[in-house]
Amino acid sequence: MTQPTIEQGPAQPGPEAAELGAIPEDRRRSIADLLLATGAVTVSQVETRFGVSAMTARRDLGELERRGLARRTHGGAVLPNTAGHEDSFDRRLNVAAEPKRLLARAAVELLNPHETVFLDSSTTSYFVAREIVAVGIAATVLTNSLPIMTLLASDAGPNVELIGVGGTLRTLTRSFVGAGATRTVNEHYADRLFLSVKGVVDGDTLTDADSLEADVKRSMIAHAREAVLLIDGSKLTERGLIAIAPLSSVAIALATDIDSQQAVTLGRAGTNVRIVRSAESA
Repeated sequence: MTQPTIEQGPAQPGPEAAELGAIPEDRRRSIADLLLATGAVTVSQVETRFGVSAMTARRDLGELERRGLARRTHGGAVLPNTAGHEDSFDRRLNVAAEPKRLLARAAVELLNPHETVFLDSSTTSYFVAREIVAVGIAATVLTNSLPIMTLLASDAGPNVELIGVGGTLRTLTRSFVGAGATRTVNEHYADRLFLSVKGVVDGDTLTDADSLEADVKRSMIAHAREAVLLIDGSKLTERGLIAIAPLSSVAIALATDIDSQQAVTLGRAGTNVRIVRSAESA
């Protein structure tokens, strides 16, 4: 049943709304969260919720459209159509499982006991979490991935301290994103980050299919002493809609199914590229 729309004048903002209204970037992140949760937002809703003028509300929606987070409509905005295809977490989990296992083993070999580690919401990082449990190494893990949280909470035991990065849940990827997620990441620092991406464009730009996922990964890169990229050769021919960061922001790239020339191309960004092979093919 369609709910009636009640038009009303801007309400007097409370302390929280006034604070958000005074900080444009925080307000825009909150609008993006609202849009993600509801699928659509009106100029009137932005005015009322954040105590801003209609002009400011339209400007915010225009800026979100410029970033690819919204598509403007008459009187508001809706979620944009995603240009790049994005499969669900469950579907991706069983794709290229053996390369992901190889990458996970190589990744965990880089860890020292008691390090603090960011794990992004990729299925490759889920394999890293599995390997952390299997090896039994002591670590503090921060992640926005609900499946990784569930795995570590049930199977990791006392060696692993888990810090969940909350926010708005994306059911497609089973990951937490939005202002709450990036705020939590920005409040922490890690020794290491393990992440994967939708694609590496032109050998020098990390990309993702979703803007809010890209925001979380970008914050993790900025707050990790050493970022480690985990990819297979398919990532060099795919591209996401949103740029995350330059490849040069990653210290190490662990890669499977790439040749020496592709490794040289990736290495031009200054990243230490290491080709990971199975024991049989080494």
